[in-house]
Amino acid sequence: MAQLEQPRMVTPEAVALEFTTANVGSRILAFVIDAAIVGVVSFLGVLPLALTDATLPEWLVASILVVVIPGWYFGYFTVSETLWRGRTVGKAALGLRVVTKEGGPVRFRHAAVRTLLGLVDFGIGSGFFAILFILLTRDNQRLGDLVAGTLVLRERSGLPAPTPVSFDVPAGLEPYVATLDVSGLGTEQYQAVRTFLLRTGTLTPQARASLALQLAGPLAQRLRPPPPQGVPPELYLRCVAAAYQRRQRPGADVAALAPLPRSAWSEAATATPAATGGPPLSKAGASDATPADGFAPPG
Repeated sequence: MAQLEQPRMVTPEAVALEFTTANVGSRILAFVIDAAIVGVVSFLGVLPLALTDATLPEWLVASILVVVIPGWYFGYFTVSETLWRGRTVGKAALGLRVVTKEGGPVRFRHAAVRTLLGLVDFGIGSGFFAILFILLTRDNQRLGDLVAGTLVLRERSGLPAPTPVSFDVPAGLEPYVATLDVSGLGTEQYQAVRTFLLRTGTLTPQARASLALQLAGPLAQRLRPPPPQGVPPELYLRCVAAAYQRRQRPGADVAALAPLPRSAWSEAATATPAATGGPPLSKAGASDATPADGFAPPG
């Protein structure tokens, strides 16, 4: 059987990330830069109040110390990482970026969790817990990363920017993709599907059909609802990829993706010979007209 490459991480847009996780030294230095910015701005904000001769009410002083300064700390990290695609000034200076474990951009909830738990990682023991977690975890994650489901990556320099890919929805299968639940699809499984779909043009018809069947069979048994009768394995994999992208981008509209023309149905069916050499598959509820592999050619 032909072997599929397994990139370390792939974004929902089917981009293989050319990154490595950031080490403890670069992460601590990036935080020191960001903390210095937060400290300097906080000091400049409080300095005019300290220089004034007027006696300030205690409630105003308490508000500044308890609300304004912590709010600036929370806002700096959360807003920066949310709007700057996982970067802060310190991370940008060190060439670092925060992404989700699936390789997607961090959202407000990820940045907020990381910022709040940063008080534990860096506040308790002056960064001892942050260093300890980064050194002991496989992907150099501190506590905030573990809870938020994020990674801090070091971007390689000198490489061309990757081009996002949106997988088309086969014409007529938009309603099916809209109802397909891919919550059980792991990152590694998506990587395999993504790699196959991007390499179909370089595979021989026999290898293309065999790989499509071997990938689609287990997914059809795990994901619900099962593929409609008459959908070839390769088109089913396109449906799975499109649904996965939609799940990773809740605001995206699958119906808005360019539909794959029905002519591709015939191409996919032709590329799938009757005997692929793969193990026989079954699909619950299939009619007698459905082959043993669980996928029937389009009628």
